[in-house]
Amino acid sequence: MLLTTLVLTLAAALLLQGYTQHLFDSTPDAAPRDRGTAASVPAAIGSGGPVIDGASGRTTAPADRTISLTFDDGPDPVWTPKVLDVLRRHGVHATFFTVGTRVAENPGLARRIVDEGHQIGLHSFTHTDLGSASPWRRTFELRQSQLVVAGATGLTTPLMRPPYSSTNEALTDADWEAAVQAGQDGYLTVLTTLDSEDWRRPGAERIVANATPEGTAGQIVLMHDAGGDRAQTVAALEQLLPRLKAAGWRFTTVGDAVALPGAVRPATTAHEWQGSALITAMRTSDWVLEGLSWLLWAAGAISALRAVAVFVAARRHVRKRRKPWGPPVTEPVSVIVPAYNESAGIEAAVRSLLASDHQVEVIVVDDGSTDGTADIVEALRLPGLRVIRQQNAGKPAALNTGIAAASCNLLVMVDGDTVFEPDAVRMIVQPFADPRVGAVSGNAKVVNRGGLLGRWQHIEYVVGFNLDRRLFDLAECMPTVPGAVGAFRREALVRVGGVSDITLAEDTDLTMALCRDGWRVVYEERAKAWTEAPASLGALWKQRYRWCYGTLQAMWKHRGALVQRGQAGKLGRRGLVYLLMFQVLLPLLAPVVDVFALYGLVFLDPVRIVGLWTAFLLLQVLMGLYAFRLDGERPGPLWSLPLQQFVYRQLMYLVVIQSVFTAVAGSRLRWQRMERYGSLQVPVAGPEADNGHSHGHRPAPDFGSGHHPAPDFGYDPAPAPGFGYDPAPVPGFGYDPGPAPGFGHAPAPAPAPAADHGRPYEDPHPPAFPPPQNHIWPSEGPVQGGHGGYH
Repeated sequence: MLLTTLVLTLAAALLLQGYTQHLFDSTPDAAPRDRGTAASVPAAIGSGGPVIDGASGRTTAPADRTISLTFDDGPDPVWTPKVLDVLRRHGVHATFFTVGTRVAENPGLARRIVDEGHQIGLHSFTHTDLGSASPWRRTFELRQSQLVVAGATGLTTPLMRPPYSSTNEALTDADWEAAVQAGQDGYLTVLTTLDSEDWRRPGAERIVANATPEGTAGQIVLMHDAGGDRAQTVAALEQLLPRLKAAGWRFTTVGDAVALPGAVRPATTAHEWQGSALITAMRTSDWVLEGLSWLLWAAGAISALRAVAVFVAARRHVRKRRKPWGPPVTEPVSVIVPAYNESAGIEAAVRSLLASDHQVEVIVVDDGSTDGTADIVEALRLPGLRVIRQQNAGKPAALNTGIAAASCNLLVMVDGDTVFEPDAVRMIVQPFADPRVGAVSGNAKVVNRGGLLGRWQHIEYVVGFNLDRRLFDLAECMPTVPGAVGAFRREALVRVGGVSDITLAEDTDLTMALCRDGWRVVYEERAKAWTEAPASLGALWKQRYRWCYGTLQAMWKHRGALVQRGQAGKLGRRGLVYLLMFQVLLPLLAPVVDVFALYGLVFLDPVRIVGLWTAFLLLQVLMGLYAFRLDGERPGPLWSLPLQQFVYRQLMYLVVIQSVFTAVAGSRLRWQRMERYGSLQVPVAGPEADNGHSHGHRPAPDFGSGHHPAPDFGYDPAPAPGFGYDPAPVPGFGYDPGPAPGFGHAPAPAPAPAADHGRPYEDPHPPAFPPPQNHIWPSEGPVQGGHGGYH
């Protein structure tokens, strides 16, 4: 509701700005115009006086030897004050026909006009040709102009002069129709008898000659105090006023010249308040548009710089990864699979891990499943496979149980809905040849990429997640090792106290903790795993909402890294700032971009707007082609990238906005489950399986195409941190102020002690982590604050 209110308010402000500024008729007075016929103009009007009551068809003219000076198109902040100064020096009162939008921009000048004894009239709201306007717009133009004058001066006026009008003889059928409608609305149409033609800028002497009457008949003289350089008008007034006064002419307002009683009246309180509100809205819309213009230019520039940075980083990362990490890492690996109701895919996941070309032990921690997950795994009776059963305590607790039970120093954590390629384990542990590396992110790939939603998520994983991981790797500020495919050094996990259950994004929280403890976290794109992505918009929303919210939690929890040094400082000043910029601020600005694009199509140059959109889309396509090439993927799905702009992108930024609003409001988010589809099968090794260094992509295994929902739900694969602003989003985030109420669990085996988050990560005496063991820990009562739980 808040977002809708803000977007509607912004749309209203831009609509007002577009109408007042971009529908303003700035056609020069000298421009040729199609005047049309005058067949319907009564003869009495064509030969009558310049002040016309269109409703009754009566006219009137000024008294003899009386001149009414009238000034159109103002008020202008430069020239109106100069005209007023000349009139004051000569003791002359005039009538100013003001444009509504100009009054809103300069309400102080409108008040000065009235305060100095001059009369104010209406010259429409946007200086539009009322004769060619539709009836509703004529009424709207005069109504809004009247309100603005009431708001600025506290007065209303019946005097109205149509833009581009002149004398009675020049009236056309359309002009007369507008005059009749104005009369029915209570306005008097004021034309002219003498045109000074100051709008031509013929020189001060010529303006004086044009404005000097012949004979003694009263005159209404047309001049301008706005619409361009009016220096000649000001100079002409200095000559005209004393010359005509000396000749016996009297200067007065239009109302006095035609003896019109009550030409200007006090506005009602309601009209004055409405006018003030309209002025405030118009001025606010000006400020909003100016601010948005700067923001959008800045966002565009930053996005372009990011694209360049990501492209350059990807090229450097490819060259850098061609060099081996060191001697081959051949030591055995413990693979931990936390599982809750994963019967749909657990067999495929376990068999793929045991088919690895690297020595592994696989530990499946069944976290109180109710669908027979543990029974399925035990029935396989495969060597190197262990099952640990525990009461439901949440994913972090299950991971900590597996860590404690593991017998190896290198650990790989895998979601129960993910299958590994045969060389994935071997590839993901090679960076541990560098003793500074504490964790490694693998390359999670979408298996169910059929349909538009699947293609869009496939593009997101390849372009958004993986390109950004390369950048984070080079900058040494990796914020997330995905739960679907990640490897860790046991020593690093012990030092940070294991997996914390404080946030909903335990993988992001753990990765940030490792960075703050001084460990390097790197990306190994050759370690490929296949995971199921949400197959419906609702499921996608739930998944990304949790990712986003949980990572905001992690960002807030580790905000101290901004002022730390070393590896922690790199995470804070590089990784967290990057996430804040591209995953919080830009998504919050995304609805504004969409509304502004519509504004541009309606009120600005649509060709230019479409051209800019096409340019950014082309940039994204080029990045997509490059990313797909790096990942060895076929570029076919990129044809859907333009469509992604109109559905997927909006969904992603709406999730970000909802997460931020939820965090700011202090609300608490429950765990969001994801439906399993049972589309995973054990992958078959390709010809490059034993290469070890090839960047080529093995043909994807046949994972099946049937949609077979699991009996229950399990972990989110969380293959990558959240999502972002571009159609190829980057890591997301989310913050939860605290555990969700009602997350109580049944008594469960106690997980490993959580990290003491009150101590610095540089503490030389971290709490001890339980030693490896081959059984579940004894129960010590209910687990508190289990955000990772599945309830």
